[in-house]
Amino acid sequence: MLALMIRQYELIDKVLKYNPKADVALLNRAYVFSMKAHGNQKRASGQPYLAHPLEVAAILADMKLDEASIATGLLHDTLEDTLASYEELENLFGEDIASLTEGVTKLSRIEFNDKATAQAENFRKLLLAMSQDIRVLLIKLADRLHNMRTLEYVSKVEKRKRIAKETMDIFVPLADRIGLYGLKSELEDLSFQSIDLLEYEKIEARMAEWRAQDNLVNRVMDSLKEELAKAEIEASVTGREKTIYSVHRKMQRKNLTFDQLTDIVAYRIIVKNKRDCYAVLGLMHDVFRAIPGRFKDYISAPKPNGYQSLHTSVIGPFGNRMEVQIRTEEMHAIAESGVAAHWLYKENRVETQESESHEGSQYKWLRQLMEHLQGLDDPQEFYENAKLELFSENVFVFTPQGDLLALPQGATPLDFAYHIHSDIGNRCQAVRVNGRVLPLRSRLENGDTIEIITSKGQKPNPGWKEFVVTAKAKTAINRFIRSQEREAQLRLGREILEKTSRRDGYPIATDKELSKVVEPLKQDDIEGLFVALAQGRAFPRQIFDILYPEQEKTQVEQEEDKLNNLHSGTKNTDTAIGIEGVVQGMAIHMAKCCNPLPGEPIVGIITTGKGISIHQRDCRNLDALSDQPDRFLSVRWNDESQTEEGAAVYTARLRMNLHHQPGTLSNVTTAVFNADANITDLHVENRSTDMYTLRCDVDVKNREHLEHVIVVLQNLSVVNSVDRVSG
Repeated sequence: MLALMIRQYELIDKVLKYNPKADVALLNRAYVFSMKAHGNQKRASGQPYLAHPLEVAAILADMKLDEASIATGLLHDTLEDTLASYEELENLFGEDIASLTEGVTKLSRIEFNDKATAQAENFRKLLLAMSQDIRVLLIKLADRLHNMRTLEYVSKVEKRKRIAKETMDIFVPLADRIGLYGLKSELEDLSFQSIDLLEYEKIEARMAEWRAQDNLVNRVMDSLKEELAKAEIEASVTGREKTIYSVHRKMQRKNLTFDQLTDIVAYRIIVKNKRDCYAVLGLMHDVFRAIPGRFKDYISAPKPNGYQSLHTSVIGPFGNRMEVQIRTEEMHAIAESGVAAHWLYKENRVETQESESHEGSQYKWLRQLMEHLQGLDDPQEFYENAKLELFSENVFVFTPQGDLLALPQGATPLDFAYHIHSDIGNRCQAVRVNGRVLPLRSRLENGDTIEIITSKGQKPNPGWKEFVVTAKAKTAINRFIRSQEREAQLRLGREILEKTSRRDGYPIATDKELSKVVEPLKQDDIEGLFVALAQGRAFPRQIFDILYPEQEKTQVEQEEDKLNNLHSGTKNTDTAIGIEGVVQGMAIHMAKCCNPLPGEPIVGIITTGKGISIHQRDCRNLDALSDQPDRFLSVRWNDESQTEEGAAVYTARLRMNLHHQPGTLSNVTTAVFNADANITDLHVENRSTDMYTLRCDVDVKNREHLEHVIVVLQNLSVVNSVDRVSG
């Protein structure tokens, strides 16, 4: 049956109970604006759409938030689902409310290639908005809670499951991190109900049976009250059942049946001050037998979200295992409402450094999380790292000065170093844990004291990424490695261009000249151009063709003139080309089918109208001319053509089988450049998931030079095989 929606006057009454000075006129204006903006829009349940913002505002009032947050609850969907504009909200309600509304607005208008990327990008922007003002998160959580309460009206089962899973993945851990345990538990149960209704109903039925048994909860509470009265400790005692989802989770984690559960109820003892908390703890351990390993002190070491309490498990008065939570009234308020319990009305307080620090400390983790995740351009990577941070349980460790820090379970000393500062992590050489030198990959335990030993010469190792667990450490390591790789590629790209320019007789291009090349070669900037040269995605010849078109044309004309002179017999090219034994006056060219190199046995073939074509002696194409011996000339390279100082370069074609992994092409092009050769063309012939075949044309000086290049390539781990293509 559809629940009745709250009325505006009921919402106002709810707000005035905790904030008698609330701006009622503001709330009424927001209500009227929302009603007019949403007009005749309907919810999936059939209710007027206005029911949703009213219920969201009511949830925020239950959190006792300021009227700006309540007004935003009424307005939060107007920017997305109506014709209202930011400027209109700013004019009517002020910049604070307009900004809050914009921060909460869903970002569904953005187009992405897939839903996973859309979800990840929305999550990134939600976290960014939250880090600026924690109220954005509180309003968003209230919005999600009401949507989950009405999820049954979404007709498609798969859509309900998707929304429920998103809630469990994102909004539940966010609620947990800011201490909204009541809201978190309700979101968990509502999500679980949609994800696995059969299991939900099964546990719900068993809980109802257990409740009707022997009034155990009331009998235990009476016994606890009696013991507290004897000790003259003023306290209140309550018993709270575990939620259906928490029961399910414990059954799964511990591999238990429902009947094997012994702590379905947690008993809370609430006292006046911190001293009484420890007095009650002593009493519990004196009267009842404590269960080893089940005591936690969150008062001296609060959780990052501000939660404080003593937890202990004992054998109760009737032989029952039970968990007892001991806290003060203030601690209980924080435990129930989290950061909302710390909200101080800005119009009712004088801003002081202390109050700002008090408020900011409640969500300092959120700003730290955003700092840790800066530099992650891939939304999916951001999303996964953020989820890792949100879901992590904590391990509490100390600095040498005695400061307490909370890190995720499984954190290493290196995570600790990066938590202190990225530069400390980058320069971390060794660590001492409790005075002992331990490996950087060691896992930290509660109570460890960590001392970091740094060195100016130390740099992050790519292998570090394999064992650090925090987003800040992973991001800092990735950022450093990427910057180092880019700097190396920039240097290499510039060296390739300058060396080729000197070799081919071109002037060294200035950055101003190179800026003309950026757009034609489809690069973002000059640095991108140098990186492309280093990675083999661009070639010096392409740059020369753009910068010096006239010079290139002149060179071509000069080559044509040479050929004409050869035909007319005015110039002997034996020395120029480095070939001896040719007929004077004949044009000479290297056969493209086998690309002969100085130092290799060769043969000349007389080609009608084209002069002499020089082939390798074992070129397969020569078989077709075996019946024409008169076309064969006995030729050889002269001595000058085989020297390192020879001006001519020759093209050899290679075929490589390469491992399909990041950086492969960069490694290959760098190796060729370091071998004093130059890639003039490359082509991927075929590709699989783990290997691909690359055909590559390389300019070399002679056969020995090519053999050196091949050896260098064969020594690369990314190269499976390399062969020369000829004949």
